[in-house]
Amino acid sequence: MQPVLECEIFVENASGLELPELAIAPWENHLQRWLPELTAALPPADGYELTLRFTTDAEIHNLNHQYRHKDQPTDVLSFAALEDNFASPLPPGEPLYLGDIIVSVETAQRQAQERQHSLQTELGWLVSHGLLHLLGWDHPDEARLIEMLDRQAVLLRNVQLIP
Repeated sequence: MQPVLECEIFVENASGLELPELAIAPWENHLQRWLPELTAALPPADGYELTLRFTTDAEIHNLNHQYRHKDQPTDVLSFAALEDNFASPLPPGEPLYLGDIIVSVETAQRQAQERQHSLQTELGWLVSHGLLHLLGWDHPDEARLIEMLDRQAVLLRNVQLIP
C-alpha cells in the first residue's frame, strides 16, 4: 500500500484551448497518484505543492529562451524549487514547494500525431517527465534517458494512460 501524502496540485490552462484533455481534475488525480510512487525521491515534509501549467508554443518559447538560452519552443519545461527549499527547514505544517511543470499543448498535439497516440497520452508522457525532473531525475546520457522513460511508463500505466 502506498503512503498517503498531502499534496496540493495547482493546474492552470493558459493554452487558450478548451479541450477535454486539459481538464484540471484528472491531472490533479494523476499527480496525486504519482507522487506516492516516487517517495524515495521526495525530501521529508508535512506536505508538498507543485504547479502544472498548460501553455502555448509562444509562451514556452519565451521561457526556453529566457532560462535555457534556446531560441525555440520545447514540449516541457520544469523549474525545480527543491534546491532553494533544502537550505532551511520548513516550519511545521508548511508544505514543500516542488516547482513548476510547463507543457506546450501545441507541441504536444504535434508530437501525439507524429507518435500516433492520443493527446492525453502525450500529455501524460510530458507531465510525468517534468515531474521526474522536479524530483532531481536527469538524462545526461542514453542509459539515464532509458531509465527515466521506463519510470514514466510505469507511472502512465498506473493511471491507465498506456496499456
